[in-house]
Amino acid sequence: MSQPTNIFALLDQNGPFRVDDEPEGGRLFSPRSRRRLQELKKNGLVSKYRVIRNQIFELLGVRSFAGIQDLLDRPEQRPIVEKRAYMLLGNMFGLAGNEREVIARINSYSRIADGVINYLRARVLANYASYIEMTNEIDSTRSPVELLLILFDDRYHRKARFEAKRKLILMNLAGAIDQRERETEVEQKFLRFLGFLNDQVWSRQAKIGELEIVYLHSRHHPESFACQEVTVKRREELPSQPGPGEKITMIKRRCFPWRGREIPVYVSIRKKPPEAKVLKLLRKGEENPAVAVDDELGLMAVVDSPMEVKIFQQHLTASAGRAGSLMTLEDLSDTLNGEEYRSANPGSSARTAMYKFFARMGGMRVEFIVHTNESFLNYIYQRGVSHDEYEVKRIFDSGVARLLFPCDIYEIDIGEKKEALIRWFRSRIEEI
Repeated sequence: MSQPTNIFALLDQNGPFRVDDEPEGGRLFSPRSRRRLQELKKNGLVSKYRVIRNQIFELLGVRSFAGIQDLLDRPEQRPIVEKRAYMLLGNMFGLAGNEREVIARINSYSRIADGVINYLRARVLANYASYIEMTNEIDSTRSPVELLLILFDDRYHRKARFEAKRKLILMNLAGAIDQRERETEVEQKFLRFLGFLNDQVWSRQAKIGELEIVYLHSRHHPESFACQEVTVKRREELPSQPGPGEKITMIKRRCFPWRGREIPVYVSIRKKPPEAKVLKLLRKGEENPAVAVDDELGLMAVVDSPMEVKIFQQHLTASAGRAGSLMTLEDLSDTLNGEEYRSANPGSSARTAMYKFFARMGGMRVEFIVHTNESFLNYIYQRGVSHDEYEVKRIFDSGVARLLFPCDIYEIDIGEKKEALIRWFRSRIEEI
């Protein structure tokens, strides 16, 4: 990740906004302040510093760093400051409701911020969870005012103060995402999308939610672990134990009608959760969700053959027409025929095979990814392509791992653990 100049510059422990052993005191003519000013000028961040400083003063209702110290020394003032701060933040994010509802909504951003870190600890960085565990006091603090004051409180260790700052930044991103979702009515669109699928796309021969369980019995290349052969089987047709290089993958399929036939399809429908959207903003180095998050609604489908991929796309287009809307396909990418997958996203593999497009219909823009059984199994299992590896690579290659867990704070160079984590995920994939 290049030297950040936006909000992410505040997280960079190699930059002028780093958290030092002692909190910022605001003394204008101290050697430390002069060194910090030179760094700000060198990195083109003087204006950014002034904007952030003024925002902090406004939120806390003070005029100087001395006023912040006064708040630290007089905790009885904090309830008044907090009440005003919640009102200011609520208006900034366009929150409606009474005071209690606004406070609850802003506090929910705290849970999302914690969820981002907890997801990484439990999933991608699970092997190093003990190294990057959050300080208890920061984990339990929801108030933006309390988190801000911790930044300037010398009683707190540097790690705690860094985590308070990180949590505030993640909360700000969560608030921007929430505002965007309310403006674009994502929740309502997701329900409409589900209704469209049930009313127009899926077979009327089955009840809503009725699924058929089948198994993909596959054989994989000993070196690349790419799928070489796959057969759809029922439970009673499976071998008692898969052999070397074999995998058994359960999928639950529904059907869609096509010219008198019922074509089976495995479907995974998602509305990207706010924690995933925050991580996407971080990976792209972008503060604006409207720019960075273009896949809020998505569907992944798996069919038996490349021909059925095209049939499914045609069926979707016809279904949209029956629902009274034209469907247009945008950003279409078809790499099922062996062409390289071109993506600017860090960590993505050129060998990824899929049929991907965005469908604009009924006031929605939905991401569709359609696989054959073979490409779906490669998406799960193939070396260098599997989604587990991609999750690791994109967190590291984008610089997010080092940004959220800097070496000088956590006493581990998390950026050096990428290959070890990939090997661990590979062993789980190939040995289970």
